[in-house]
Amino acid sequence: MESDWREVSRISLAAQGPSAPPSPVTALSFDNSHELVWMGYGNGRVHSFHSPDMQRYTRYLGHDFSTAPTGGVGGGGGGGLLGLGQDNAVRQFQFNDRGVVSLSAGGLHLSTRRGLCQWNLRHEKMTNLTCMSYTNRGTAELLVGGTQKTLMTVNLDRGQVISEIPTEDEYRVMKRGSRLICCGTESGQVSLLDMNTFQVIKKLPAHAGRIADLDTQNNILLTCGFSPRLHNNMTLDPIVNVFDLRMHRSLPPIPFHAGAAFVRMHPKMSTTGIIVSQTGQFHVVDIANHNAVTLNHANTAQYLTCTDLAPSGEALVFVDAENTAQLWGSPDRIRFTDVATPVEWPDVPAPPPQIEWSDDTPLNSIGIPYYRDPLLSAWPTHLTFTVGKLPPKIDGDILQTMTPADFGGYTKNPRRSKRNQVDTESQDLNPPAPRFLSEKKGKGGGDDKNVESAESAGAAAMAAMIAGGGGLDEKGNRRLFDVPAHYKTVEIKYSRFGVDDFDFEYYNRTEYSGLETHIPNSYSNSLLQLFRFTPLLRNHSLQHTAQACYNDICLLCQMGFLFDMLEKANGLNCQATNFLKTFSSHSQASALGLLEEETSRNAQVALQIQSLARFLLDRITQDDKNLDKNSTIMEEILGTRVMTSIQCFNCGTETVRPGYLYAHDILYPKAQKNLPLPNFSHVLKQSVERENQTRGWCDKCRRYHNLSTRKSIKRIPKVLFLNATATPSLDAKQYWANNAFLPEEIGVIMQEDQFFCYQGEDLKRLVQNKQRVEVYELVGFVAEIRADDERNTHLVSFVNVALSQAENRDQARWHLFNDFSVHPISKDEALDFTPLWKMPSIICFQKKAEQNIIDNSWRNHLDTSVLHMEYFHHERPRNVPTESTYKLLTADEKPTEGTLVALDAEFVALQQEEIEVKADGSREVVRPSRSGLARVSVLRGSGMDEGVPFLDDYIATKEPVVDYLTDYSGIHPGDLDVRLSKHNVIPLKIAYKRLWLLLNLGCIFIGHGLTKDFRTINIHVPKHQVQDTVQLYALKNSQRKLSLRFLAYSVLRIEIQKMTHDSIEDARTALRLYKKFLEYDDAGIFESILSSVQGEGAKCNFKVPSEGVRGVVTPVGKSAGVGSGMGGGGSASSTPQQAPPPKMKWGGLGGAS
Repeated sequence: MESDWREVSRISLAAQGPSAPPSPVTALSFDNSHELVWMGYGNGRVHSFHSPDMQRYTRYLGHDFSTAPTGGVGGGGGGGLLGLGQDNAVRQFQFNDRGVVSLSAGGLHLSTRRGLCQWNLRHEKMTNLTCMSYTNRGTAELLVGGTQKTLMTVNLDRGQVISEIPTEDEYRVMKRGSRLICCGTESGQVSLLDMNTFQVIKKLPAHAGRIADLDTQNNILLTCGFSPRLHNNMTLDPIVNVFDLRMHRSLPPIPFHAGAAFVRMHPKMSTTGIIVSQTGQFHVVDIANHNAVTLNHANTAQYLTCTDLAPSGEALVFVDAENTAQLWGSPDRIRFTDVATPVEWPDVPAPPPQIEWSDDTPLNSIGIPYYRDPLLSAWPTHLTFTVGKLPPKIDGDILQTMTPADFGGYTKNPRRSKRNQVDTESQDLNPPAPRFLSEKKGKGGGDDKNVESAESAGAAAMAAMIAGGGGLDEKGNRRLFDVPAHYKTVEIKYSRFGVDDFDFEYYNRTEYSGLETHIPNSYSNSLLQLFRFTPLLRNHSLQHTAQACYNDICLLCQMGFLFDMLEKANGLNCQATNFLKTFSSHSQASALGLLEEETSRNAQVALQIQSLARFLLDRITQDDKNLDKNSTIMEEILGTRVMTSIQCFNCGTETVRPGYLYAHDILYPKAQKNLPLPNFSHVLKQSVERENQTRGWCDKCRRYHNLSTRKSIKRIPKVLFLNATATPSLDAKQYWANNAFLPEEIGVIMQEDQFFCYQGEDLKRLVQNKQRVEVYELVGFVAEIRADDERNTHLVSFVNVALSQAENRDQARWHLFNDFSVHPISKDEALDFTPLWKMPSIICFQKKAEQNIIDNSWRNHLDTSVLHMEYFHHERPRNVPTESTYKLLTADEKPTEGTLVALDAEFVALQQEEIEVKADGSREVVRPSRSGLARVSVLRGSGMDEGVPFLDDYIATKEPVVDYLTDYSGIHPGDLDVRLSKHNVIPLKIAYKRLWLLLNLGCIFIGHGLTKDFRTINIHVPKHQVQDTVQLYALKNSQRKLSLRFLAYSVLRIEIQKMTHDSIEDARTALRLYKKFLEYDDAGIFESILSSVQGEGAKCNFKVPSEGVRGVVTPVGKSAGVGSGMGGGGSASSTPQQAPPPKMKWGGLGGAS
């Protein structure tokens, strides 16, 4: 601390109004992120001052509790010694990113730094609060206490009392340390509280009387207090006690003969403390060397009542009994925080201009506001005229083929309309977007009907466009430049209910499910759809998944999970969350530049998808071998066995290397004038047997030379993947512009390591002559769509889904998969590459054989051993104990079709939602919040052990958790850490596989609000395997969804979720509700029971009566009844103005948690 400290500024804190009586300053604190000093008064008002000049910034009334108790002594943030006999006295401040929290005897108040009130909190147990401190949950939770027998934790996001902790001591001052919360008591002791349980770990005797002030930093604790003197009067002790919090022992005290009233630890100097007396004397002391003391004295006429040290350690402020504030520091260098956030100042309105006018001045020349230019309405009539209709838009094909000239340009007239004819009913290539589901469920008037008819007309127009060939003009010719709507990029819009409110059915009315796009690396959707409809790849992926594979980064398993989910969804939208999460965890994927967040916007998406295909095909082959080293199934399906010969031009040395090739690059010969272009089979033969010349290292010559590389084919796979644009060139488009270039079938003959390829009539002739030719049929292809320019591109897939059907495989059924938009198209449209905006990227052929069809025999060979055994994470230390809350299934309890299981899952927030505020002030969700599975519990639904859990898995996550949502999930920091958690934490793949096995064994899942749970888990369960109590207890003629807590109270007459959520308790409650439903339904009284539940809920606003004791919250601008139409459940109902966390299900869109 600098030796040139002196008084920098002094201000008088006068009364807060001309008629207001003077009120003493009772609390004082520096802001931890802004250049502000905050002062609280005995009448409940709060003032703030900016910068060392102490410029007034904010003034508002924070506390006005007429029923608050009297008495008490201020303390806490600014340290107060003034007797607080007034009801509304501010006693302490705390700060976070939302604003300023002030404490009074009867409640808490949160305001923004501009003075806007966020909430006021009162509680019947808040009788005489004096101090507060943040807990281990950061700035989201406060621990408050005082001269009362109850401590309380308060959630600052919701403004609600979370828990009540009884205590034996009465606390005067409270400070949070690195590992403990230090509390000064009335009896002179310091209680050390555990940050998790808030139980007293140790009591340190400090003073004979009460504690006046304390501070802690770096495991050092300083205290000052009172001792009884003559006639039992309390006097400040002439010493400051020092304690070591690591050893819980006292250190040599610091003498201070003036009587220590306040103590502060320097925020930057770990062994430096500041001791202040009521007379203005303060010492800067080295705790390790008491002789190193710097003496200072503040010039004050009255005794000091408050003091505080700035977070930067460069400023010290005092307030005396006359309400005079002094700021001390080094004049040349003084600031309150190291990195200060700029404060927001109000805009100063410009003074109105001086206008000189008389009785003769026209009134229309005086504007409101004043203006100098004439109004448009004052224009003379001869300057106004009617504007005609805008000319029609010029056809895109005309603009693209126009030849520039001096006067503009010219091109051939396509003759699509008569001269001077305007088509008033032209085909709209961009039909209107659908409304949100929540808007459609509302009761609308005529405008809603008009919107619905417009949406229906738009959907019908799109269907008609696709049925008519998509992108054809009036004469049936293909449009070469205008991209039809169903080919363009589709985008998910978000409402306040998130992605669940989007109408996916508008874009997909088929039986084949699409994939959503709001997750990272979703550019792979088109490739995954192509893999799914390749029967051999699909079959072996599911057969592998059904086996005992415990590799948590196995992409082949994740591919099997995804394919099974897409098939069970039967046209409902899905997302590849788990597959893409596993894919992103591979270090090789990042090294190859396959992750979207690590690639530039200018990266060519066609080349990126080809690199992804090579990586996935190689990776899933390795995953198959990791399970069975002797397995060659995937190599036979995907791998082309090749021998690569490398020969040096200088010495002639030839090196031969065996290997596998999973994708072949197509190279296009340069077009020759006056000669027809080669067909597809000829181009493929030349590409497979090509010979390259490169410059490389020769081991014999020991230097770089030109090398010749040639590949000879030894065996061809059952599935052939081809990269159509591995080397982009102008020649490629010339080949693909021919409609008949890509055949539906090709024939391959391997003879003496030579590759021969045939198509069309040549292939038919070979088949008729019964030649040994392998016929491959076209499964589909991934294509690149260039909407506007080279940068605005995306990927779609064209698939012949007939090859994945058990019947009618010979009748082609082509579908377009554009992420979540799926449409049937004609074969001619699928195989037409004449439009310039369409170019294939990856092509897939499969051997044409009877056995290459969809095979579901894997369902009869499921390995269920993981359901009956304990699984431990490979990173978990052996010496960490584990709490067991479940009983594993025995060998006799193998789940079968119809087995009842109760399920509940808890989630944590991995990413907060991103909101964009537009110029008009409206808010649009750019990316919704993203949740991750944290815990899943599965209970037996019948039998002797009904209600006993057999799975209770905590899920390890490698992604950073932004919010544990402890109030709604019961998950605390550290619960998902493999090395520290007291629970058995397992990989996501193992927990998912257990649920997947139960699903495919035919179990019936019972739970509350399972739709949201299944979506976040990324699994699709058919409706006949779900019994959701949200739907069973759905109210008639109401969109309200009853919460599990209210149903338990009204139907079962039990109270759950008293402190937090527990998945086992929630699953068991849902099971009991389901059993009650069966009982009432069998007796024929369920409708009357539900009516009584609705009547009881209407009386108490569908809240459990005991919820009221959790604290009374007064949201700003809203009464307690606002939002009562929502189906909020649990404790969320007391804060209707807040957006629910991901676990909550709000009215109209799923059940309440």
